[in-house]
Amino acid sequence: MVRNNGIYNTASPDRYKLLREFAKKNKQYPTEAEKMLWEYIRSEQLWFKFNRQHIVGDYIVDFICLEKGLVIEVDGGYHSEYEQMQRDECRTEHLEDMGLKVIRFSNEEVLNNIEGVLDNIRKELYR
Repeated sequence: MVRNNGIYNTASPDRYKLLREFAKKNKQYPTEAEKMLWEYIRSEQLWFKFNRQHIVGDYIVDFICLEKGLVIEVDGGYHSEYEQMQRDECRTEHLEDMGLKVIRFSNEEVLNNIEGVLDNIRKELYR
């Protein structure tokens, strides 16, 4: 849920239950990159609390810092396919319309350059 003018936004009741089940499954079976990043950002290691596989509107975001309105998405290879890129762009626009900032990293970036990824996250958190 995201605070927007004092109101929390979440999925419509008919979709929430389905999204909650997807989020639960996503938490059980994260990618290696998601697991790695979560180890670094959990438990307020960046001084801010993050949630993972969190429902925002009609979406499930990989990670979110509600206090700062920062969404972090970790993208696998299929996100480079044209149709998925279009869906991701639309999703980002909707999330930004809710007042959130969305940053994206590829699985490879997280796995091969975790310090660079964390530096980018810190920059957004302290902006």
